[in-house]
Amino acid sequence: MRSLKFALATVIALGFAGAVLADSDLSKPGVGFGQPVSQADLAAWDIDISNTDGKGLPAGKGSVAEGKAIFAQKCVACHGEGAKGGSQYGALFGGIGSFKTAARVLTPGSMYPYAPILFDYTRRAMPMDAPQTLNNNEVYGLVAYIYFLNGLVKENAVVDAKSLAAMKMPNRDGFIVDDRPDTKAVRCMQNCM
Repeated sequence: MRSLKFALATVIALGFAGAVLADSDLSKPGVGFGQPVSQADLAAWDIDISNTDGKGLPAGKGSVAEGKAIFAQKCVACHGEGAKGGSQYGALFGGIGSFKTAARVLTPGSMYPYAPILFDYTRRAMPMDAPQTLNNNEVYGLVAYIYFLNGLVKENAVVDAKSLAAMKMPNRDGFIVDDRPDTKAVRCMQNCM
């Protein structure tokens, strides 16, 4: 008797599931939460910058003085007073020319081959406890301040997309092009064999 009730319940459940599936549109997911992603939503995350030419740098500008004030407010806890090194990280300046020696000093001024790299990294990752909370003007100001500390811009400099893209970094020619054959590989996207 018990197995007869179980069999009957199974048949009823399968019949109900079949009716639901027959009435549903399988081209859409069967979930009832979330919302479509709009182009505006995607644009907020599409912050890619071409480091070699600055393509994608946003509108805005920032001065060395503005950057120094922002640094004192939002960066000093990890990077130390005057960016000399702090509780979390070493100095953000110095070391220019050290990549030609065995005692390399890693700073934005000594190692970055292109100036937009600092903007891109700062906008994406800083401050560490609240990434992507700085507006474009704040990031430009911080970049101006750090490049001033590295002797790459003057104390009265104002940095923007145009000036950042045009800046020639001291270590730009310090990198070797990777010409191994596998670096030229192109991903096959259709009719691949």
